[in-house]
Amino acid sequence: MKERIPIVEKGILYGVGVGPGDPELLTLKAQRILNEADVIAVPDKGAGEKTALTIIGALAEGKPLLYCQAPMTRDPVRLEAAYEANAQLIAGLLDEGKTVAFITLGDPSVYATYIYTHRRVLARGYEARIIPGVPSFCAVAAALGGGLCEGGERLLIIPASHRDVEDCLSVDANYVFMKAGRELGQLRRTLEAHELLDRASMVENCGMETERVYPRFADAPEDSGYFSVVVVKRNGE
Repeated sequence: MKERIPIVEKGILYGVGVGPGDPELLTLKAQRILNEADVIAVPDKGAGEKTALTIIGALAEGKPLLYCQAPMTRDPVRLEAAYEANAQLIAGLLDEGKTVAFITLGDPSVYATYIYTHRRVLARGYEARIIPGVPSFCAVAAALGGGLCEGGERLLIIPASHRDVEDCLSVDANYVFMKAGRELGQLRRTLEAHELLDRASMVENCGMETERVYPRFADAPEDSGYFSVVVVKRNGE
């Protein structure tokens, strides 16, 4: 009689938002998924601190870590190769029936590197789910002690480091400028030219030990870090 080969049920990939920096902002669902995961996938820029890994702290203890490429480049060829390699590594673990939790700062749906791997894993026929996290700009609003939009106000979220933001400033809305670190000087000058500098505030490294809050963006140093978020209340307080 032929011996039956056991069928291994494929694992599931979870993209887990871990919030902007404060471990206490991890959701209960994120904690549960991280506790249950067989492997934790960690975005790896190749150098520097693994911020998302630092946030989850003890939840990663004793678990295998899979470091996934997250190159700091806009070269589409390099990015495509990295995302494909990540998806291939994760697919191998899913074939073994392992649950993989890919941790990402903030929320996985907002300018997160994870989403590119998520799509590729889905395209390979595996199950992948997104676990939302607290977006950085919501934590920034809390640190500044105010709201982002009220009544009929609109909110426009802009990746400040990707291209000129001049065209966005004609939109009647409040603005959130994310990933502003390297472009702070230019952003300050642009807002000043549009008479919006006095309505701008900034938080650097929100929720982290190195957090700095600037109610007046004009007072923030131009060498602030990558995790700097600028909020402009166009018509509000």
